[in-house]
Amino acid sequence: MPHATTSLPSGEAIPVLGQGTWMMGEDRRRAADEVAALKLGMDLGLTLIDTAEMYGYGGSEEIVGEATAGRRDEVFLVSKVLPSNAARNAAIRACEASLKRLRTDRIDLYLLHWRGGVPLAETVAAFEELHRAGKIRHWGVSNFDTADMNELEGLEGGRNAQVNQVLYNLTRRGIEFDLLPWCRGRGMPAMAYSPVEQGELADDAGLGAIAARHDATPAQIALAWVMAQDGVIAIPKASRLEHVRQNAAARDIRLTPEDLAELDRLFPPPARKRPLEMI
Repeated sequence: MPHATTSLPSGEAIPVLGQGTWMMGEDRRRAADEVAALKLGMDLGLTLIDTAEMYGYGGSEEIVGEATAGRRDEVFLVSKVLPSNAARNAAIRACEASLKRLRTDRIDLYLLHWRGGVPLAETVAAFEELHRAGKIRHWGVSNFDTADMNELEGLEGGRNAQVNQVLYNLTRRGIEFDLLPWCRGRGMPAMAYSPVEQGELADDAGLGAIAARHDATPAQIALAWVMAQDGVIAIPKASRLEHVRQNAAARDIRLTPEDLAELDRLFPPPARKRPLEMI
C-alpha cells in the first residue's frame, strides 16, 4: 500500500511521516542503536529524516550521515541552521559544515531554526544563494508565527519558502487558529515536531480508550491524528527498534469521524489566537 504524502509548494511530494533526531548524537555509546533505528525506519519507508546543526552540537547530523551512507538517494534530508549562524556568509559556512557531517553534497530542505537578531532578508539571500549553488534543494523556516510568515512573504525571494516546522500535537493546537490556515492557503506544509508531546501522550487515558478500538497504542493514535490533518507532516523521534516499528504502523490507522470528535472533546481546538509555542 503506498504511504501518504503531501506536496511542497514546488510540487514535490514528501512523506507525511518521517523520523526526528532531536537528542540523537549526544552520547557515542548510543550511536549504534540510533543508527540502527534510522536504518530500520528507512527500510519501513520513513524516508524523511529531520536533523539540525544544534542537535548534539552536530552529533545528530553525524548519526544521520552514518545511517544514510550508501542510501542517500532514498532519503529526503532536512536540517536547520541556528539563528546565530543566519547571517549571509555564516549561513553558507554552516550549511557546508552540515553537508560534511551528513556526508552528502546536498540538503533537501534547509530551515532557519528560529528567528534571531539577523535580518530575515539576509538569511533568505543566503538560502537563495545556497539553492543556486545546488547545496540545498529547498528551504524553509521553523518556529515562525503568522506575523513572521507574513513578513517573510513580503521579502525578495520570501515566497520560495516551502515549509514551516512548528510544535504541534493534540495538546498544542494553537496553530489551528490562524497559522495552519495561512500555510494551507499557500500550499505550504506544516512540519510537526514533538507530535507525541515528547512521549507524554503515550500514557494518556483518553487516548487509551480510542487506541483500544484500533488495537493500537495511545502514541500511535496521537501520531495518526497529526497525520490526518491536511498538509501536516509528523517527525517523531525513535531510537528503539520497536518504537520505530510502532511509529511506522501508525500510518495504517484510520481514525473515524467519531474518533476525531472524541479527540476534539478531549483536546479542544483553539477558540482564539495564541502565541506560538516552542520547546
